[in-house]
Amino acid sequence: MPNIQEEIKKRILVLDGAMGTMLQRYNFSEEDFRGERFKDFPHSLKGNNDLLSLTQPQAIKAVHALYFEAGADIVETNTFSGTTIGMADYHLEDIVYELNYESAKLAREVADEFTAKNPDKPRFVAGSIGPTNRTASMSPDVNDPGYRAVTFDDLRIAYKQQVEALIDGGCDLLLVETIFDTLNAKAALFAIEEVKEERNIDIPIMVSGTITDASGRTLSGQTVEAFLISVSHIPLLSVGFNCALGADLLKPYLQTLSQHTSFNVSAHPNAGLPNAFGEYDETPEQMQAQIRSYLEDNLVNIIGGCCGTTPEHIKLIADIAKEYKPRVSTATM
Repeated sequence: MPNIQEEIKKRILVLDGAMGTMLQRYNFSEEDFRGERFKDFPHSLKGNNDLLSLTQPQAIKAVHALYFEAGADIVETNTFSGTTIGMADYHLEDIVYELNYESAKLAREVADEFTAKNPDKPRFVAGSIGPTNRTASMSPDVNDPGYRAVTFDDLRIAYKQQVEALIDGGCDLLLVETIFDTLNAKAALFAIEEVKEERNIDIPIMVSGTITDASGRTLSGQTVEAFLISVSHIPLLSVGFNCALGADLLKPYLQTLSQHTSFNVSAHPNAGLPNAFGEYDETPEQMQAQIRSYLEDNLVNIIGGCCGTTPEHIKLIADIAKEYKPRVSTATM
């Protein structure tokens, strides 16, 4: 059985690119999102990408396959919003377990096909655990700073259900990602530890925060160092950053992180910053050049792409990742 803890020592591992960017190419209609099963559902479902794991599973598998073909070692499940909290917007809380389970199963099937073809390059499935659309440490109401739209316990319970389903569906590791509020991430990590203890299992965990602007802080106001300290109580496979910024703007924060942690470091930046239409303009070649500077400076163990990245981006990133050795920590913390 391939072991990611072993593989990460041998080489820089490549994570996939954006699922949403690829699904946009299909231009799915409301009917496509609904499929046969939800055709009479009383609420609109268009835009619920996680639901496509049930209604358009071939499209999800095709995207995973394209990323593996491009050279990815790890693909993420199509479950970024797969909690009861995230699905409440679509009134689909009751299918959350199934959504995560089926998404993991689809990714597992594709990963196993690629590993069978080339056993020297085992492929892995990361269960994608997004931040939800609520924040536990800040009030959404400027007139009531003490108000919270969600509690730690609400999050813990929601994440626990997601984690159980992702593990049951066959994930090799769990990725708590796009963290804008570390309290939300702590609830996810707490839920993962609960499941590990109850089942007497160990599963590798990646944690990936997001720096939201040039101040170098998360949305809830933490610096890189504060974020790192907040999550370092759990033995992690990796800690890193994704989303929000392009590769060039993300680099200084990765440098800080790399200097201060003995964990492996991951990065999956956006293809630049969004333009006026919310689209991402950075070409695979531009992004490759920026990622090369990460590799030259020995900053990462896992590298991939977030919003706006495609298999073309991942292919060029995977091509250069082969030329460099994985980061070796010289951290003091």
